[in-house]
Amino acid sequence: MTETKTDPISQGHRLVLVTAAALVDPDGRVLVACRPPGKAMPDLWEFPGGKVEAGETPEACLVRELAEELGIQVDPTCLAPFSFASHTYADFHLLMPLYVLRNWVGTPQPLVHSALRWVRPLHLGQLAMPPADLPLVAALRDRL
Repeated sequence: MTETKTDPISQGHRLVLVTAAALVDPDGRVLVACRPPGKAMPDLWEFPGGKVEAGETPEACLVRELAEELGIQVDPTCLAPFSFASHTYADFHLLMPLYVLRNWVGTPQPLVHSALRWVRPLHLGQLAMPPADLPLVAALRDRL
């Protein structure tokens, strides 16, 4: 029997672990951030988060990234695992757990993004977003 290599990792794509958060305000809206010019996929809306560093858990990464990107403080026990995305881009495969967050300290500010926007889950699909985020949009729309 001949083995066929059809999965992205066996085809030489590196695996990148990125963690993201769907911040949900008291009105049920979700925070999205616009990727700034000069970064990959500029002007697309995304869920805040970032790459997990060596030796870091996804939750610790998210606490760090939300402080760096939005200027908010998060207790890791408030991060509720929600869903995940698995998507192959041209040169890497992205695995992205998504957490729902309803409690944080501070007011989110666009410290690294060009803008922030609070959007009802039903309207998230109207935004231009990276391909990996699209299944998460459907999950949020259907379950929030």
